[in-house]
Amino acid sequence: MNIIADFHIHSKYSRATSKDLTLENLEKYARIKGIDLLGTGDFTHPLWFKELKQNLLEDSSGILKSKTDFKFFLQTEISLIYTQDNKGRRIHYLILAPSLDVVRQINEFLAKKGRLDYDGRPIFGFTSIELVEEMNKISQDIEIIPAHAWTPWFSVFGSMSGFDSLEECFKEKTKYIHAIETGMSSDPAMNWRLSKLDNITLVSNSDCHSFWPWRIGREVNVFDFKDLTYKNIINAIRTKKGFVETIEVDPAYGKYHFDGHRNCNVVMPPKEARKLNNICPKCNSLLTIGVAHRIEDLADRPEGFTPKNIIPFKTLIPLSEILSKVLNYAMFTKKVWIEYNKLIEAFKSEFNILLNAKFEDLKKVTSEKIAENIIKNREGKLKVKEGYDGVYGELILNNKDYAKKSQKSLTEF
Repeated sequence: MNIIADFHIHSKYSRATSKDLTLENLEKYARIKGIDLLGTGDFTHPLWFKELKQNLLEDSSGILKSKTDFKFFLQTEISLIYTQDNKGRRIHYLILAPSLDVVRQINEFLAKKGRLDYDGRPIFGFTSIELVEEMNKISQDIEIIPAHAWTPWFSVFGSMSGFDSLEECFKEKTKYIHAIETGMSSDPAMNWRLSKLDNITLVSNSDCHSFWPWRIGREVNVFDFKDLTYKNIINAIRTKKGFVETIEVDPAYGKYHFDGHRNCNVVMPPKEARKLNNICPKCNSLLTIGVAHRIEDLADRPEGFTPKNIIPFKTLIPLSEILSKVLNYAMFTKKVWIEYNKLIEAFKSEFNILLNAKFEDLKKVTSEKIAENIIKNREGKLKVKEGYDGVYGELILNNKDYAKKSQKSLTEF
C-alpha cells in the first residue's frame, strides 16, 4: 500500500505562519492534496502539544489519528545557533518521535535549554553533537534529520553558516544521522553528486507555513508498507527499504536555487557569480550564494551521475501554479479556485490529477490548455525561471518568454 507522507509542517504557533493553521485545516487540505500521513509540526510548543493530546488518538503503532481517522505522526523543527570550529553555525533540524511520552521527555530536556512558548520552531544555543547525544538518551527511536540541508542561512550545508560535510558537523555522532532533507532548492539528482551522501537517505517535505494546496505537500515521500507504523517509517528512512520515491518541485522553483541579491534584482548561476568573485555588481556586497553554487563547491561527481541503490524521484509543480499561469490570475483568486475545485471534484485529489489523470478525461473537465500543461508537468516538460535570495522561482509556460526573461536576469546589471 503506497503512503504519501509530508512530515515537515508547522502550526499556527510558529512565526510567519497562517493563524488558521489548525489541525482541522491541515487535515482538510491534506486530504484534498492526496496526502495520507502528515507530521504534526511544532510539538515543542506547549499550546500546540496540548491540542495534539486533546484532539488526536494515540495507539501502540506510533501513528496518531484524528476523530475522522486521518493519520499524523509526531514531528517538530528546532533551530540551533552556536559556534563550532571558530565559526558561527545556524542549523535547523527535524525531530521525529514515536510517542507522546517521548515528546514529553524531549520537551522537558529542551525546556532546560531555553523557552518553548514563544515560537513553534524554538531556538537553542547548544551544538548538533549535543542534540544527538541527548535525543539518544531519551529514545533510540527518535530520528534527527538536518532540515532543508542546503539553504544558505539555516542548514547543515548552508553557504552562510553550514559545514562542508556531515562528519565535520557531527564528528563521532555522524553514524546516528541517517537522512537529510533536500529542501525545495535542490533535488536528489543534485545530491547524488556527493559520494559522501551515498548512504544517506534523501527525504523531501513541504516545510509548509500555511495549509493552502500550493504549500502543503509540495514535496512528499512515498512509502510502501503493509502496516503503517512509526517503526516502519523510521526503518524506511534508516535502510531505504519500503521507501518508494520522493515527489519534488523543480529545484529552480525553490527560493535559494541560484545566487543573487533580492534588493538589487540580481540573479545568476554559479558560473557567473564566480566570474564576479561572488560580489553583487550593483551594490558591491556579497551575493547570497544559492544551493546550486554550494553543491558545485562540494560535489566530487559530474552533473548527471547516478549512484547505485538510489530512491527515485518525480518532479511536479503544484496544480495551483499551473492554473494560475494558464488563467493569468493569482493562485488565491476565485477564478483559480473554481477551476481547482472542479478538477478535485472530478478526480478526488491533486496528486491523482498530477500523477494519474488521463488527457482525454482531463479535457472533459477543464480546458485543453490546462489539460496539456498538467500532462507536460507530469512529463517534466515545464520550465521554471530560477529562484534566488528568498524569491520563489517562476513557472514559465511560454519557452520564448522563458529564454527572454532568463537572459535579462543575467545581463540587466
